Amino acid sequence: MIALPRLYAILDAGCFPDADAIFAAAEELVAAGCTLIQYRNKSGNARVMLEQARELKKAGSPIRLIMNDRADLCLAADFDGVHVGQDDLSPESVRKIIGPDRWLGVSTHNPEQLSEADLTSADYLAIGPVFATTSKEKPDPVVGLEGVRRARALTRRPLVAIGGITRTNAASVIEAGANSVAVISDLLREPRKSAEVFLRILR
Repeated sequence: MIALPRLYAILDAGCFPDADAIFAAAEELVAAGCTLIQYRNKSGNARVMLEQARELKKAGSPIRLIMNDRADLCLAADFDGVHVGQDDLSPESVRKIIGPDRWLGVSTHNPEQLSEADLTSADYLAIGPVFATTSKEKPDPVVGLEGVRRARALTRRPLVAIGGITRTNAASVIEAGANSVAVISDLLREPRKSAEVFLRILR
C-alpha cells in the first residue's frame, strides 16, 4: 500500500496567469517541502498540457507528479501517476495504460462511488468536496467531515480529502480519517509560506 504525504498540492493551470507562474509556484511548493503535486489543466489543449507537464518534470526535484485525467499525457511526460474523476476513463482502463507501478487515484463524491472505486486497482481514493469550493464550476454536494468519516469506514486504502480545505480546517479533516488533504486555492497566495504552514499543521 502506498504512503501518501499529508499535503497533496494541486496546481490548477486555470488559476495562474501563464505557464511561468505555474512553474514558479511549483518551485515554491517544492522548496516548502511538498513531495506530491498534481498538475491539473481543464483547457483540453493536449499540446500545451504536455509542454507544461514536461517543464514541471524537468525541475528534477524529488517530488511525485500526478497528471489529472490524462493517462496518455502521464506516460508522455513520464509522470508518476494519474488521477481520474467519475466522468473520465474507468480506473481499470487507466491501469492498463499506465501499468502496475504508477499511482492511480480516483475521485468519489458519495459512499456508493467510494465503495465501487474500492473494488478497482486504485492506489488511493479521494472524497469530496468536504467543504464548499470555488475550484469547480459545478461542484458535487458537500460531504462534510461526516462524509470523510463514512469514507474512512468504507475503505482501507489511503484517503485524500478535497474541496474547500484551508489552513484553518485541515487538521479537522485529518482527524476525521483522511490520510491526506488536497489543496488548490489556499496555496495560491505565497505558495511556499502557505505550504509551510500546512505542513506544520499536518505533522
